[in-house]
This record gives sequence, structure tokens and C-alpha cells, in this order.
Amino acid sequence: MKFLSVRELRGNSARIWRELPGEGEMVVTNHGHPVALLTAIDEDNIEQSLAAWRQVRATRAIAELQRASAERGTDRLSMADIDAEIKAVRQARRQRQP
Repeated sequence: MKFLSVRELRGNSARIWRELPGEGEMVVTNHGHPVALLTAIDEDNIEQSLAAWRQVRATRAIAELQRASAERGTDRLSMADIDAEIKAVRQARRQRQP
């Protein structure tokens, strides 16, 4: 996989667009840190590519929620604890409604 800087992308974009189909993917870096991924697509696979990226983003979001839950200790709540929390929030909402 080829790595290129933001500066290189900005200054040589025509060459990079020509090379991208052959490379398949390129990682764009900013000050040496990856910030974006360029992926070659065509009209035949655009929907599948978008669906795959959406699935990856959803999976990453779920993993982040699970990590945050483990850090807070909420991953160990029982179903009864969860039900009690939901009930308390609903009661608080009802009390705030005019």
C-alpha cells in the first residue's frame, strides 16, 4: 500500500488519480500520521464499496461504544439494573413535561 502526504496529494493530484486504479488503495498522511484512505472504485462497484465502508464505520462505532462501556463499568450491569435505569429516565421525562 502506498503512503503519500497531503502536500504530495495537493501538488501531484493528476498523477495520483492515474496511479490509484493500479494501486487500489493509498493512505494519505499529515505530518506522518494517517488521515485518509483513497480507494479506487468504478461505476460497477460503487454501491458495494459504499455499503462496505458503512459497515466498517458501524462496526467501529459499536466497538467504541463497547470500549467506553467497559471503561465506565456499565458492561457489567444486569438486565434488572438496565430496566431500572430506563424506568427512572422515563419517570424524569414525564415530570418535566408540561
